[in-house]
Amino acid sequence: MINNKIAFIGGGNMAKAIAGGLLRGGMHATNIFISTPKEKQCEALREEFYGAYVSTDNKKISDAAEIILFAVKPQILKSVCKELKDNIQKSKPLIISIAAGPNIEDIDAWLGGNMTIVRVMPNQPAVIDQGISALYANDRTQPKNRLLAEKIMSTVGKAIWLEEESQMDAVTAISGTGPAYFYLLIDIMIDAAIKNGMSAEIARDLAVETARGASALSASSEETMASMIERVRSPGGTTMAAFEYLDSKEARKIFTEAIDVARERAQELANEAKQ
Repeated sequence: MINNKIAFIGGGNMAKAIAGGLLRGGMHATNIFISTPKEKQCEALREEFYGAYVSTDNKKISDAAEIILFAVKPQILKSVCKELKDNIQKSKPLIISIAAGPNIEDIDAWLGGNMTIVRVMPNQPAVIDQGISALYANDRTQPKNRLLAEKIMSTVGKAIWLEEESQMDAVTAISGTGPAYFYLLIDIMIDAAIKNGMSAEIARDLAVETARGASALSASSEETMASMIERVRSPGGTTMAAFEYLDSKEARKIFTEAIDVARERAQELANEAKQ
């Protein structure tokens, strides 16, 4: 159980997911502080996280915290960090950023330097504790704080450490953006089933449960994906016909290029954040 006081700067979906995971992991609500810019949002958060301290004032939220988790859009991270710089330099909390793009060196500079910082890229399934988060810490992060960051993210799924911060943009493109790729495929399958005369309910069940089963099977197996495909793609069968068509349209190339574009956008966000 984590007993440290943690401040969430930003009260969006991912902040709520992580805060919820911490509560389910045994943290007391009084150790959670959340800031969000609109009072109406504050009221909703107070109801959802009864006992947590919620405010529109970032400085009030951060003052008592041992951990500050930045959950704001990358374009405003610089201004938010500079607003809190003096407070943070006094208290020297563990800094966790889940903003896509901005790197640790820049975040450290915006906060006045010499900070303990962990960058994290979580993904949407964290809302049901089924996420995966990639973490990278700077050299000033002691083992105890690495473990603390890992424990926090492990409350909403699996947590893995990266060897290089440069890998974070690829993580953003693969696992951060990745759920939407699967939603697209599920949506295509639903539409195809409806087109073939099925009800929307049956179509959704078929597509979603197929995706769920394939995901569970791939997670439980040590086989390569190529090998698993071959076990479905029997010669002369329906899967073979479908894959021959996909190959003719260079489907793998299209998805690879889409991931590259997402990675490049993550790099652009880092540059935009510096402006």
